[in-house]
Amino acid sequence: MAKKNKQKPPQDPKPSQEEEKKQVERKEEEVEDEEEEKSFEDLGLDHRLLRALIKKDVGKPFPIQRVAIPLILQGKDVVAQARTGTGKTFAYLLPLLQKLFPSDSSSKSRLAPGGFILVPSRELCQQVYKEAVSLVELCRVQLKIVQLTGGMPASDLRAALAGPPDILVTTPKCIRDCLAAGLLQPASISESLEILVLDEADLLLQFGFGDDLKALTPAIPRSCQCLLMSATSSPDVDQLKKLILHNPFVLTLSEVDVKDEVISKNVQQFWISCSASDKLLYVLALLKLELVLKKVLIFTNTIGAGFRLKLFFEKFGIRSAILNAELPQNSRLHILEEFNAGLFDYLIATDDSQTKEKEQVNRDKDMDSRKSRKGAKPKIDSEFGVVRGIDFKNVYTVINFDMPSSASGYVHRIGRTGRAYSAGASVSLVSPDEMEIFEEIKSFLGEDDICTNTIMPFSLLTKDAVESLRYRAEDVARSVTRVAVRESRAQDLRNEILNSEKLKSHFEVNPRDLDLLNHDKVLSKEPPAPHLRDVPDYLLDQKTRDASKMVKLTRAAMGDNKSSRRQGAKKRFRKSRDPLKSFSAEAPKRVGKDGVKGEGKGLDYTHKSKKQKAV
Repeated sequence: MAKKNKQKPPQDPKPSQEEEKKQVERKEEEVEDEEEEKSFEDLGLDHRLLRALIKKDVGKPFPIQRVAIPLILQGKDVVAQARTGTGKTFAYLLPLLQKLFPSDSSSKSRLAPGGFILVPSRELCQQVYKEAVSLVELCRVQLKIVQLTGGMPASDLRAALAGPPDILVTTPKCIRDCLAAGLLQPASISESLEILVLDEADLLLQFGFGDDLKALTPAIPRSCQCLLMSATSSPDVDQLKKLILHNPFVLTLSEVDVKDEVISKNVQQFWISCSASDKLLYVLALLKLELVLKKVLIFTNTIGAGFRLKLFFEKFGIRSAILNAELPQNSRLHILEEFNAGLFDYLIATDDSQTKEKEQVNRDKDMDSRKSRKGAKPKIDSEFGVVRGIDFKNVYTVINFDMPSSASGYVHRIGRTGRAYSAGASVSLVSPDEMEIFEEIKSFLGEDDICTNTIMPFSLLTKDAVESLRYRAEDVARSVTRVAVRESRAQDLRNEILNSEKLKSHFEVNPRDLDLLNHDKVLSKEPPAPHLRDVPDYLLDQKTRDASKMVKLTRAAMGDNKSSRRQGAKKRFRKSRDPLKSFSAEAPKRVGKDGVKGEGKGLDYTHKSKKQKAV
């Protein structure tokens, strides 16, 4: 008889590789969901900071904040790399404030600040200082925060460091100057310094602050907690890690490691191939045909190119403002404030990290003092930086009029839009001479078939639309000569120096008068021709009309970001445009019971009032 095979009990079939992958993905998604649900309270922040965040209407923490804040509160050295606009400032500022909050057990016998925040530019210094002061005021704690910048008189530096402050926000150069002048003692720093922050670390060495940091290094105590924040990884960052940090905890967030996330997925990148002489024509077509969303930030590599672009725009009735290293600090800060408030739509910024002028300043700064000042060019601020760290508000389009000299420079420029995961776009004008750096940028972004960071051709601008404006653009471009650029550059500098220095005390007493300082004033001596202000419909093809309508509808859907500050100022100061030139002792008119406006009792020395009295 044949042996009967024993039947084995049925077993569950093994999951296939695809099913295993799906299960792993589900678990990862669950972990991510749990992480995303974490609030600032779950990160271990003090209740006073939580209250301040609620008042500032800050919701859930960003990924970099969810990971970095607990580590910093534990006292670990941290190297955090994340793209611009992802919340790196709060990632170090919140735990820094909490660790330096006064307590009953802490002694108040510090001889130097307990926390240093070192940044590469004056503008970023001002921005970080404002955020820190705002948080401290909302927390209602006694914590003294001071900002120092290069060029301050020794008396002001001494007064600011008296106390001493709890937190110092400054540049490395200013720290070195204070050490050299004896305003900060290395021994005091060694006893008091608890936390050192290097913000935008990859730019600190790029801006020539290496020697300044080396001068500070011997005074940093071994017990000091060091934090290094950067948007990109570079040899400069590795050099700083070896110089200052000890056994740092390097954050390896997924959004940092993947090349697709070097630039936000919400930013669409475009490029236009054109000759260097046609760049004015193409940027005019983008703005005049309204093919890009406002507000627009336009980058040039030289200050002269920025002024030439501004004069060119003025001929077509396009108002814009200039931002560069020649302007006084007060003017630069106010220009940024007005642009963020939506008082003008176009800002032409000079990326001085790319210019030979900036390199010359860093290379020859010791020789400048020996040379004669006769006939010297305007001094360029070596601590100026518009590309990195500055939190531009609601910039929807970045235009590279000149391509940057490196791939990292491109990433930092594009990082001015799409901040905090909002939408944005970039358009790069690439000449044949710039194709090599353009290919390097595409290689750095890791372009392939599935990459989301592909730089696509700008299809909304047709060749016919460009050619329809060629005659006008070339005719106007010939009128913008080097002499005109030089004169307008000097005129703008004189105006801004006047606004910055002579009016400083007036605006401190009358802050509303700042609305009358329009930084987008026309520099051209002749008004723009009326026929250049508008583009006739017969010059536009149907595709361009449709593209312009689409952009307008998109802008309408996003809402109007225009600020009402300047409109309100115009109503308040309708009679006196300039608060320093037209003071009037005339009392405000009052409405009587019969509805008729009557004159006040004040004196009126105007010509019109004399006629009325004579009658």
